[in-house]
Amino acid sequence: MSQNEPNDDFPDDETLPSTDVSPREKPMGFLDHLEELRGTLIKCAVVFAIIVGVIAWFLKDFAFLLNWPLEHVRAEYPQLKTDLVTNSPMGVFSVVISICVTGGFVLSLPFFLLFLGQFIAPALTQRELKVLLPTVVAALLLFLSGAAFGYFILVPGTIRVAFELNELLGYTVLWTADRYYSLLMWMVLGVGASFEFPLLIVLATYMGLIEVATLKKFRRHAIVVMFIIAAIVTPTPDPINQTLFAVPLIFLYEAAIWASAFVGRRKRRDQTG
Repeated sequence: MSQNEPNDDFPDDETLPSTDVSPREKPMGFLDHLEELRGTLIKCAVVFAIIVGVIAWFLKDFAFLLNWPLEHVRAEYPQLKTDLVTNSPMGVFSVVISICVTGGFVLSLPFFLLFLGQFIAPALTQRELKVLLPTVVAALLLFLSGAAFGYFILVPGTIRVAFELNELLGYTVLWTADRYYSLLMWMVLGVGASFEFPLLIVLATYMGLIEVATLKKFRRHAIVVMFIIAAIVTPTPDPINQTLFAVPLIFLYEAAIWASAFVGRRKRRDQTG
């Protein structure tokens, strides 16, 4: 055989199967994961800093939005004094920082969830990816629904009850800015976080950690727990606001039972199909 004659036993390099693997399919080491985590945290920090800067730039407009619950109650009670005060000349700085940081966290939350999803998506199977997007969307919608419920319903209700009691006893209320914004943020963020529990229940049933029958069996115990949560989140000890908060949680618990049963049936159908 001539040296220039092609050898059929050893095909050319062009015909050899490619051994290249796409970056997503390559196994990643510990340092690679740390680098991706670092990039995710940097993106979160950049978005958070930008939103905090925007809030600081439009601070007066943002403060107007935060003062809406107080002004809304004032429309019902013209004698209610809603001028916010600070205890010291430097107290305004802590108020501004609280507004910017808390507002930045709330408005950055959708981006945080997006970046988190991008970080964990490569490690998930196709089946798990189908669960990821609805989970992230549901988490965001539940949090925003809870935050809106706290902002539009619970905070004005708390102010209303507090004013009625102070007026009954003949007291004059001085609304300090730091106390008011602490109340507002605690209730908005607390209620928003509390509204996430149905999603946790559905995920627990999906992973087989709890059965739907167990949720139904301990329904009464769950209602007691919800009233305890309502008592912790709502700053006033009156039963009106606590009940006002606990009732939506009870409905969400029932919705979680229904959703868990639906997800369980669909999971079994996919496994058998």
